[in-house]
Amino acid sequence: MSTLTEGPRHAAPLRLLAAAAATFGVALGLFAVLGGSGGAARPRPLGAVTFSVSAPGGSTDARIARLQALLRVEPREVDALSTLAGAYLQKVRETADPAYYDRAGTALRRALALRPADAGALTERGALELSRHHFRAALADAQRVRALAPEVNKPFGVLVDALVELGRYGAAGRALQAMVDLKPNLDAYARVSYFRELHGDLPGAASALRLAVASGGDVPENAAYVQALSGDLELVRGRPARAAHDYRAALADLPHYAPAVFGLARADAAAGRVGRATRRLRALVARLPLPAYVVALGEAELAARRPAAARRDLALVGAEIRLLRAAGVNTDVELALYEADHGSPRRGIVLARRALAQAPSVRSADALGWSLARAGRPREGLSWLRRALRLGSRDPSFLYHAGAAAAAAGERSAARVWLGRLRRQAPRFSPLYGPRAARLLEGLR
Repeated sequence: MSTLTEGPRHAAPLRLLAAAAATFGVALGLFAVLGGSGGAARPRPLGAVTFSVSAPGGSTDARIARLQALLRVEPREVDALSTLAGAYLQKVRETADPAYYDRAGTALRRALALRPADAGALTERGALELSRHHFRAALADAQRVRALAPEVNKPFGVLVDALVELGRYGAAGRALQAMVDLKPNLDAYARVSYFRELHGDLPGAASALRLAVASGGDVPENAAYVQALSGDLELVRGRPARAAHDYRAALADLPHYAPAVFGLARADAAAGRVGRATRRLRALVARLPLPAYVVALGEAELAARRPAAARRDLALVGAEIRLLRAAGVNTDVELALYEADHGSPRRGIVLARRALAQAPSVRSADALGWSLARAGRPREGLSWLRRALRLGSRDPSFLYHAGAAAAAAGERSAARVWLGRLRRQAPRFSPLYGPRAARLLEGLR
């Protein structure tokens, strides 16, 4: 059997999973998660998981129009309803407009009312639930489809992503192995990348993303999405110039693609060009005020010592969170971190505990640990932050949270380890928190 490094045309098993030290990994992010032949994670801004429309050719809008026209003539066509739902989810990926979630849900309710055990409709519903961060519901749909149609590849994406977000990493690895064995494509390779990133294998994650890029997708957004993920990974590795190259490649595939524009702003900040980063972010937020973009803009303003501007920017976050909630999106993890940093850490604790109960992943553990530390309970928070790092993650935010909490708890040796790792890997991971991490580390000498 061939290995993951041989290229996308070969079977590419994940047998490293069997090695004791290689609990490696599939890249789901919050950012950003792929589904079908559409791209996460790691969302990324909404964490949306989507499937591309099965009929090739044309823009997503053109596909939606064709399907709507077909359904006006054949309103009971279940496959068309399911494919239309997938097209609406693709529109979320392209526009970040959560209103398309409701449209997808309506189409799927019609499809499943007509054919309750339809594998395609159940798969798309699982993708919708995953997009909304309803991971247990997504897992239930994926498992049902696997029982109904074990030979079909599509449900594996939902299955893997749901297991990862529920903190069931062993089961996720086994499902991912099966997914790659069945069909090594863009979807599978992107998840391999995230799984490796979760376990701290950053070079391996980059290798898998190169395979994902080479595999291509069904629509231009798919290629742009994976290129943007590659840029995100280069930022985690502390390589802003390489990250900017990948983001520009994404924009060449899909001009004005928001995740790539956001990435370029982050790359600017990581290269010390905070003014340019702020200008990019302000233009992006004016067009698409997603919470992640707004928070990044506010933090850039704080780093530039413009607190009044930062307060105005951060005030938008609550309104955007309400819009996402109205569309059925669970934002507890993201909102907990926002409250910990810029609002009420006590409120962050409540949100993070709720997130952990619903989805006990390393992301939820990090959110709870950081909220506790920011609320003046660093020793209690540190126990959760250690859980967040238990897979070996090298996420700069995780490292900063753990290092800062350890310093506050008086665990100087542990703080030096985590903050030292962060300094060597990605010292400018944030224009606001990068300098804070450097000052903390200096004070521990």
